Amino acid sequence: MYSFKKWLLFGLLIGCAKLLMAQHADSLVVREGIKSQNKITQIILKDTINSLSEGSATFFVNPDKTIALKDHAIASKYDSLWMKELYESAQSYQSMYDEVTSIDSAVIDSVSIDTEVLKQRLRALDQKTPFNISYNPSLESVIKSFLIRKRDLMERMLVASQFYFPLFEQELDNYNVPLELKYLAIVESALNPRAKSRVGATGLWQFMYSTGKMYDLDVSSYVDERSDPIKSTKAACQYLSKLYDIFGDWDLALAAYNSGPGNVNKAIRRSGGYTNYWNIRRNLPRETAGYVPAFLATMYLFEYAEEHGLKSTIVPRPYFETDTVHVKRLITFDQISKLVDVSVEELVVMNPSYKLNIIPNIPGKNYSLRLPKAEIGKFVANEEAIYAYVEKELKTQESPLPQMVKAEERIRYRVRSGDYLGRIAERYGVRVSQIKNWNGLKSNNLRIGQRLTIFPRKPYIAKTAPVKQATSLNNSNLKSHTVKEGDSLWTISKKYPGITIENLREWNGISGNNLIPGTILKLCACSS
Repeated sequence: MYSFKKWLLFGLLIGCAKLLMAQHADSLVVREGIKSQNKITQIILKDTINSLSEGSATFFVNPDKTIALKDHAIASKYDSLWMKELYESAQSYQSMYDEVTSIDSAVIDSVSIDTEVLKQRLRALDQKTPFNISYNPSLESVIKSFLIRKRDLMERMLVASQFYFPLFEQELDNYNVPLELKYLAIVESALNPRAKSRVGATGLWQFMYSTGKMYDLDVSSYVDERSDPIKSTKAACQYLSKLYDIFGDWDLALAAYNSGPGNVNKAIRRSGGYTNYWNIRRNLPRETAGYVPAFLATMYLFEYAEEHGLKSTIVPRPYFETDTVHVKRLITFDQISKLVDVSVEELVVMNPSYKLNIIPNIPGKNYSLRLPKAEIGKFVANEEAIYAYVEKELKTQESPLPQMVKAEERIRYRVRSGDYLGRIAERYGVRVSQIKNWNGLKSNNLRIGQRLTIFPRKPYIAKTAPVKQATSLNNSNLKSHTVKEGDSLWTISKKYPGITIENLREWNGISGNNLIPGTILKLCACSS
């Protein structure tokens, strides 16, 4: 009897939904009489039968008669926590890069590791992997360094890896490449798809522009496919396979991946013809000398995380619980967020190859949008209505989309009131030291009206509108923030519009991510 009532209720709900959809079909996206262009248009979901049958979604009607679905509060909280985890992991790139480049700076003695146990574990790894893994004091030093100086980083990697590793393993298996190479992305980018090195290598697998082009990774004003997790992983598999074909040894292939085959060949010659990585290591560039040990230490700590007390949590949304749809019109992340109710922050994490948070429409190119599987149906079921809404919104905008300038062009920048080198460097994707070198600056001081020569590393808006000051928060005029329990750089930056994580780091001299409750952080470039 209970089951019959349940299905009767289910049928009534579906009938009501169909009736309401029929009544509002003509005004699904843009309703007549909407006078404010900022009013958000809701999209009717057509893929909710499973949710309705389980009682997991509820209809509600807005004052303007727009139908939508309420989200689960608990599920929304899980998404929020997971996004926070991914964003904090994404800030770890520089920390990992610094560790690799200074890997032998000191032997860490404050962590106790039984050397004999370590030797046994390394022998076990050697037997089940194609890498030449054997004990040596240098590798033990790296493992100790990671355990004490990068413990938080490794624990974050244990969490973030659950998002990317299923994807990596699938592609590595497709190309018959050792699955252990998934750990290489941690060493390369700390699993940050938008990571960029000092020399311009970009993405999870840190491809230079020229190498990316060799493997068909498109780089343009709008798109950088070196940051696309799937396309860049395919390219990394192809490149690593080619390097292994050359050297016939995975350790040397890794060294060549980092410094280039030419530097590995030079090291072999300088060593007198040795071909074992550990025998040529002293002849390799400094960064490469720390590269393979960092990879082996990462592999070891992932395999023996529990034995070393490294903690992890199970993530609510791995990468394979997302799906893609080809986009047929130019559309912005802001528009997508309004229409399918996925935050812009989450869209950025799932679609990191779009530099400007805009998916372009270019003849001959196919660009995809990645969404959570639960949301992909919203987009597919209402695709034509979405494009109609986007087209109308673009036509009614006060100004067109930014006209992009090629990144390699030189520009002359005029210093404005409130400018400082850090802000200018962040805007154009360069370093403060580069701006100083290009302009012969001896200090960080600037004067209003001063002209600076800049060679941008990322596209920029040729004509910019004045930046609007945030007035929605009562505390927007505050110049400081007192760190509370549970605060992170990411959560603090979200409380104050216009302030980024890098702003907080620069203004407060912060290099890592750890914050101590009670610390007072500056919220501006002010001197006090």
